[in-house]
Amino acid sequence: MEKIEDFSLSCPIPIQQYPKVLLAHGGGGKLMNQLINQMFAPAFGATSQKEGKEEIVQHDSVALQLPPGKIAFTTDSYVINPLFFPGGDIGSLAVYGTVNDLAMSGARPLYLSAGFILEEGLPMETLWRVVRSMQQAAEIAGVRIVTGDTKVVDKGKGDGIFINTAGVGAIAREQLIAPQSVRPGDAIIINGDLGRHGIAIMAVREGLEFETTIESDSASVAPAVLALLEAGVEVRCLRDLTRGGLASALNEIASTGGVRVNIDENLIPVREDVRGACEILGFDPLYVANEGRFVAFVSEKDGDRALEIINSFNTDATGAVIGKVTGRSAGGSMGLVTMQSQIGASRIVDMLSGEQLPRIC
Repeated sequence: MEKIEDFSLSCPIPIQQYPKVLLAHGGGGKLMNQLINQMFAPAFGATSQKEGKEEIVQHDSVALQLPPGKIAFTTDSYVINPLFFPGGDIGSLAVYGTVNDLAMSGARPLYLSAGFILEEGLPMETLWRVVRSMQQAAEIAGVRIVTGDTKVVDKGKGDGIFINTAGVGAIAREQLIAPQSVRPGDAIIINGDLGRHGIAIMAVREGLEFETTIESDSASVAPAVLALLEAGVEVRCLRDLTRGGLASALNEIASTGGVRVNIDENLIPVREDVRGACEILGFDPLYVANEGRFVAFVSEKDGDRALEIINSFNTDATGAVIGKVTGRSAGGSMGLVTMQSQIGASRIVDMLSGEQLPRIC
């Protein structure tokens, strides 16, 4: 995975004049236009060709060329604290999070919007780092940020920066990728080890130090998903393992699809440093958030092939078949998720009433 670390280019806004974001930067006047024209538009490529020359587009909307067929459309907001963490930041997270939501519908991500809510007093260099990070993440993910919005709130009324993104993607295949498509016998696959994002955030937030630095797994999963579809794998359902982690995703799918799911704890990859951190903090890795992980339900016959494809996108090849769909829920009852524990006992894996770690995305 290519890391986003190059923030060497200097901020295009004249720092000596405006070292921090002012309310006027969201007021629709000269300073707001300077912010858009000198920072956002050049970074995100919001330009058009006119007589062979590049010009900045200033309009209330953008006209897009979409391929024929169905499209996927999603939106998400990012309020993570802290803004920067090992393995990523709020900017790259906003891009990858929305790209991954599109991929979970079997869509090829095409376009993003970006809405910034900035707090008065935010250092301009901090905003530039976030913008550069979004620019590089969009290039890696193969999407274009084509429109956006900027608002500034009074000092103390925000938390530095919040970002809202919306995404549009082209549906790659006609097959319905949804919980309703899940069938008894389907193999359940995750694309890598669990828990790194949530623990990375917690470590920075609370000033915790471990023997090794735990980095977030934040990344685009679209290439792996599209490869599954292009290979003809019968993908029934996909879900990214963000808030609530693997356990919540499985419960949502089982409940909506009306099926019983069984997983094996011994088959679920969790790095030893993450497992140790979870034990110290009292967390269960099954419920810890991830930002570059998804669960795939595929037909039983395609399980091994799907895993091989998924692991071809993993440098550590930690994807694994962790269980299967054991049957339909009896009498129209809610779905059920069970797990064989490491000691051989069977237990119900339920959904948490809240979340273990707030503001992790």
